[in-house]
Amino acid sequence: MGRIVVISTGGTIASRWQGSGFAADADGSEVVATAPLPEGITVELVDLFSVNSPRLTTAHQLTLLRTVHEVLADPGVDGIVVTHGTDTLEESAFLVDLHHHDERPVVFTGSQLPMGSEDGDGPGNLYDALLTASTARGLGVLIVFAGRVHAARGTVKTQAVALDAFADPSREPLGKVGFGKVVVLRGQQRPESLPLPAMPEVPPRVDMVMHHADGDPVLLNAAVAAGASGIVLVGTGAGNATPEIVDAVRAAVANGVLVALTTRVAAGPVTEIYTHGGAVDLVAAGAVPAGTLRAGQTRIAVLSALLGSADGGRRVGLLRQALGADGAVLVGA
Repeated sequence: MGRIVVISTGGTIASRWQGSGFAADADGSEVVATAPLPEGITVELVDLFSVNSPRLTTAHQLTLLRTVHEVLADPGVDGIVVTHGTDTLEESAFLVDLHHHDERPVVFTGSQLPMGSEDGDGPGNLYDALLTASTARGLGVLIVFAGRVHAARGTVKTQAVALDAFADPSREPLGKVGFGKVVVLRGQQRPESLPLPAMPEVPPRVDMVMHHADGDPVLLNAAVAAGASGIVLVGTGAGNATPEIVDAVRAAVANGVLVALTTRVAAGPVTEIYTHGGAVDLVAAGAVPAGTLRAGQTRIAVLSALLGSADGGRRVGLLRQALGADGAVLVGA
């Protein structure tokens, strides 16, 4: 069935009690040893790092991205499983997906319960991820969790502590895993992959600002003043704010800041419906609508666009491609 490389990065699946709480401290070999291997699979390990995923930096994520590409440079590898903390798994998985051009799968998984827990979910999730990595093809980067197969694009953590932690609130899962089989229920279309970015000494700063009742441009302007090269505006409703924030977005864009617009609502797309500070005006001011992508993944799209070019116009094009905005070339079923 296949030769699978497991890239271990820490997270709850590698966590043990530290006296006052849990933290990642197990190495990859210990994580892999918790799960039975599907029949016919051989596993090789890359012990990349072991950290709680809220502590991940852009440098960590770019190192993971480059490691995935280095592993897939070996034609004898049939797939990759990445064990990862759940807090920022959606961001790392989406980053890898944006730059993934291979038919072979990269499958992210983790756990909600720490290593050694009675009835812990880590071993089962890892088994399912290995099985998926050995059988799925042409679906891009995947997240396998609690018996479900999700596309990395659009999938977010929807449960803070429950075991069925991930979903795309706007779409159904790609498939499911059970009784030793992976069943793919649908295909997906993805934008053409972006080129592999360089590893900058200092990565670009990308901030997120959320709108709310009484919201004003203070935090958005503060992000620009702090040197942000990109900003994700998390609007209300279908992607709305105020005329004052529209003015701040226009000024930021004029100063070369890449601005994307998403929404704090759980499901549904950013849509140009409202004026007087709504998405109609924000898009006209230069914000790029994120479709159904939420804040964390929208930020990754902005980061990838910034890393992809120094030219402002080219960056906007790369961002629209990463977001799957109107006019982006789509591939896949």
